[in-house]
Amino acid sequence: MRKKKNKPGEADIMSEINTTPLIDVMLVLLIMFIITIPVQLHSVKMNMPVASNVPPTQPPVVVKINLDDQGGILWDGLPVPFGPPLDRMMLQLAEMPDQPEVHLKPTKLTEYRHVAAVMASAQRIGVTRIGIVGNERFIP
Repeated sequence: MRKKKNKPGEADIMSEINTTPLIDVMLVLLIMFIITIPVQLHSVKMNMPVASNVPPTQPPVVVKINLDDQGGILWDGLPVPFGPPLDRMMLQLAEMPDQPEVHLKPTKLTEYRHVAAVMASAQRIGVTRIGIVGNERFIP
């Protein structure tokens, strides 16, 4: 493209866009968005054990609940059907002043829905000292 010759005394016509103000406005908007975005915390509330300097006087009472492949429940080696019988036994634990530890031990082929059902039953009734044990067997 040929540049048009201007008459003497006339200024050259600038045909490029000045991007400096555009960049300034974009930086101001970016800073405003960063400031106004709320900080989101993704956290899970957990009841962690509190450290104590007093050694335990006696070992804790442990109730062992084993789950087989079909979802059958063994409470300290005795079969217990899921539903009201299991709820009654959980309720006895929940009513104790010092709840015993409940160790839930599923087999490798136990479906998760059976594990979740037992844990939901314990939570609904008020058993607070429950944990899944034996997971180290499944680490390759």
